[in-house]
Amino acid sequence: MPVIDTAVYVDGARTDDPPALDVVADLTRERGGMAWIGMYRPTPDELAGVADEFELNATSVEDAHHGHQRSKLDRHSGGDFIVLKPARYVDEVERVELGELHVFVSTDAVITVRHAESPDLAAVRRRLEGAPELLALGPRAVLYAILDEVVDEYAPVMAGLENDIDEIEDELFAGDDAVSRRIYELSRQVIELQRAVQPLPGIIRTLSVGAPDGRLRDSFADVLDHALRVGERVDTFRAVLQNALQVNSTLVTQRQNAEMRALGEASLVQSNEVRKISSWAAILFAPTLVGTIYGMNFTFMPELDEPWGYPAALAAMLATSVGLFAIFRARRWL
Repeated sequence: MPVIDTAVYVDGARTDDPPALDVVADLTRERGGMAWIGMYRPTPDELAGVADEFELNATSVEDAHHGHQRSKLDRHSGGDFIVLKPARYVDEVERVELGELHVFVSTDAVITVRHAESPDLAAVRRRLEGAPELLALGPRAVLYAILDEVVDEYAPVMAGLENDIDEIEDELFAGDDAVSRRIYELSRQVIELQRAVQPLPGIIRTLSVGAPDGRLRDSFADVLDHALRVGERVDTFRAVLQNALQVNSTLVTQRQNAEMRALGEASLVQSNEVRKISSWAAILFAPTLVGTIYGMNFTFMPELDEPWGYPAALAAMLATSVGLFAIFRARRWL
């Protein structure tokens, strides 16, 4: 159902619920009270009907229908239009989900249009109905309670992100290859949350100026303090993740350098072994060559008939072998 709850409040007390949306504005004026309409993903026609009843700004109505807006406060002659970005942490997938809440505030009405499950506006309504002296302050009191709920729901999101960052810090030095992707994905979520949170202090300060009561101004100041703390923590998370990404890049480079050094050392050892094998092969090849030549036994080989032929062949073999050994030894191949 697009309309979750509709009521007219007079002096902080809920009167009979209107039978239909097209009479809410008339009942509100007749009773001199305040209307509070809660809608969830309404169709263009449903939203247009409420907009006509309360003369809402056409541009703001279009923004509320299409969604995908940044957190902002637009002030028009007929009232204020506030876009908030509530968040919730989905523990099963370790992910932050950002919603979107549009609030129209006039002198006698509050209209909320939700595009996500959060925040829990039913709880906000119950809490305010239990505090009629606060609800009697009008639409600004409702707006304060909504802001308070949105900011409070950031607390479990902060806790979830902090836990994820702690796990990433542990994984950094464990050599887990998947940590780079996790840091990148978490950084994107933190940046999106930062964009949602950053405008809140300015919005709250502006709204608190128009608060009709000192107690309500103090309440806005309390929400502002919480929003500033959330913003500071988000900024810290982003800085920590950026540092983690740099540290991870450094560690990956160090591991790659270590692997390259190991490969270089292995290649050097292999090269030394090849040189040794080649040196011994050359040393053994020299006497083999001499022996092969004089082992051909051709008829016309005068050295074969000389008495010094055999000793000379042996001496040549020994001389070449010793000479090659000395050369390779000098070059530290052996």
